[in-house]
Amino acid sequence: MQVSRETIWSAIRIIPKRTAVLVVDVQNAEVSDEVLRKHPDYVDRIRRTIVPNVQRLLHAARSNGAEVIYTTIESLTQDGRDRSLLHKLTKMNYPKGSWEAKVLTEIAPMGDEIVLPKTGSGVFNTTILEYLLRNIGIESIIVVGLITDQCVDMALRDGADRGFLMICASDACTTYTEHAHESALRAQFRSVKIATTAELVLELSGKSPCPG
Repeated sequence: MQVSRETIWSAIRIIPKRTAVLVVDVQNAEVSDEVLRKHPDYVDRIRRTIVPNVQRLLHAARSNGAEVIYTTIESLTQDGRDRSLLHKLTKMNYPKGSWEAKVLTEIAPMGDEIVLPKTGSGVFNTTILEYLLRNIGIESIIVVGLITDQCVDMALRDGADRGFLMICASDACTTYTEHAHESALRAQFRSVKIATTAELVLELSGKSPCPG
């Protein structure tokens, strides 16, 4: 008998001080002129929907004591020799300190919020994220960002496997097509909570009438 997503989350409430909002790859490279030419609708969704919703979640997190952590695709070297084989094969190299690797200004980190560079798709596999989360005492992770069927998907699956309560803000992430976005959400682990920005803002504020 399969247990539904709703049943799994029916008795769980997130605790802001034990929760992190993880912002995945919302960086300049994703809105570059090259990406705009190839995927204009995708860039439009980032500007029109994703950025405003991420801003709302960041405000709620910061106002209620939740942690905010960013990860971006960024090589640790200029020539990208440290990149994963995947990034080498796809010719993806955003050098250390480059414009492409910077978080979008509209949702830039504040204070001492952590930014982890990664050189592969999975943030748990290619950074010390898990180590940091354990040190901080994080139990729940709200994932937002780019792109739903690749780096966001891996963050959710890998985090769930490592014992974190993983939550996807469904309208604060996107990919190149709406169909691919919806398909990725439907295919996600049942243990991953799928919720809207509005629902998660209420939950972070302690105003949600129910956890799921």
